[in-house]
Amino acid sequence: MVTPRTSRVLPELGWTLVELLVVLSLVTVLASMAMVGYGTAVTRSREAVLKEDLFRMRDAIDQYFADRNEYPQGLQSLVTDGYLRTIPEDPFTGSTSSWQPILAEYDPSNPVLPGVFDVRSGAQGLAIDGSSYAEW
Repeated sequence: MVTPRTSRVLPELGWTLVELLVVLSLVTVLASMAMVGYGTAVTRSREAVLKEDLFRMRDAIDQYFADRNEYPQGLQSLVTDGYLRTIPEDPFTGSTSSWQPILAEYDPSNPVLPGVFDVRSGAQGLAIDGSSYAEW
């Protein structure tokens, strides 16, 4: 008596090309979402540093005016007179010399030279909220 041979079907091992493409496309989409989020987080942190630097310099200018009844002649005066330790580095330009001092208007009744009334960033570009960095 002859017994028929039974063929065993072995399960296929490994991944199909379609499965690999689906996994790779999902990984790519997730990685691109993470990169966009990372870029936005870096920009938001630079904006926060810029706002804080502007606040500190404006506060130092106000303290200078309250103490001396005149505005400083330059930003370096805030450092030499002890109102700031150093002039902060603009987080977008990477320079301490890119700050744009705004001079007070000349008052004919006060013969003292007008000094730095305000300070703005010299950075070009738009913030995440659509405003210009130079207008902050």
